[in-house]
Amino acid sequence: MDLKQMYREIVNEHNLHPTHKYDLDHPTLVLRGVNPSCGDDINLQLRIEDGVITDGSFNGSGCAISQASADMMLDLIIGQSEEEAKRLGDIFIRMIKGEASEDEVEELDEAAALQNVSHMPARVKCAQLGWRTMGEMLKEDQEEDAKN
Repeated sequence: MDLKQMYREIVNEHNLHPTHKYDLDHPTLVLRGVNPSCGDDINLQLRIEDGVITDGSFNGSGCAISQASADMMLDLIIGQSEEEAKRLGDIFIRMIKGEASEDEVEELDEAAALQNVSHMPARVKCAQLGWRTMGEMLKEDQEEDAKN
């Protein structure tokens, strides 16, 4: 099996059988992310305890890439600190722009399967939707904490 085929299968699996697509009981943070250019619309939910993402989910609708990307992101960030989740999000965004190192891309585990989306400009926002929503959510949470 070639690498492109394997990546397609990873994306397909996360789209057709997402682990994290449901409503989370008692989320700490909830933020809606929308990609108006193609209709992707997700509702990201995270539970954070003592600065660590202990659980997460999403719901909504969208293309296979947006749905698979959100699911892969949650696989990666659950159990991580907010800072580590933001760092991984930054690597993902830079990977899609073609700016991440090979070592950084490896840190993304299955989410690295979306690396070639950079060659499909119409799909870049789809792949980034969950990650950008998570970044916004955590930034707003930290700004709120700083006010208190």
